[in-house]
Amino acid sequence: MIQTVRPHLSALLLSSLCALALPAWATDAPAAPAAALPSTSLYQLPATLNNQDGKPFKLRDLRGHPVLVSMFYNSCEFVCPMLIDTMRQTQQALDPATRERLSMLLITFDPARDDIKALKTVARQRELDPAHWSVARTDAASVRKIAATLDIQYRRLESGEYNHTTVLVLLDGDGRVLGRTLKIGAVDPAFVQLIRDTAAAATAKSAAR
Repeated sequence: MIQTVRPHLSALLLSSLCALALPAWATDAPAAPAAALPSTSLYQLPATLNNQDGKPFKLRDLRGHPVLVSMFYNSCEFVCPMLIDTMRQTQQALDPATRERLSMLLITFDPARDDIKALKTVARQRELDPAHWSVARTDAASVRKIAATLDIQYRRLESGEYNHTTVLVLLDGDGRVLGRTLKIGAVDPAFVQLIRDTAAAATAKSAAR
């Protein structure tokens, strides 16, 4: 079921503005300064992440285009692989132009065990194209803040496994949550349409500049 989300304030978000990166489609021509991030943006968080190639990045580096994001952990044997497959199937259900504009982000709950080698293994085994997919880790404190901002609940068990919300979350170009789907194991048509509409709006916005 798709859940359309209205912006809400989060005490975990920074009140100060972060330095902003130019969108990927920016040219070398002089451009006006980027607008301030909304207060509800995930990109207000200052976390540094590392992707499956060990490359560091900030959440705000994703600004300028829609992002499909979820959270997982590598030692999960059933639900997380299904989550990743559903995320990939959702991407494949889109037309080529929309796929090109959509970034895919997976963040581990378990940075203590999920090192760069483990993330690279996930990306290779699940055949995740590095041109569009980032499988990432960050510090435990940032994991908590990201999960809270995305309204993803998780709890580590004594066994080392995790109970967690299994959800796909769509962010707009400014890092605001636009919608969520809890449907895992099959593509959610309404959620796919929301991604299409969001990507089309982002394209129209960039063309108008």
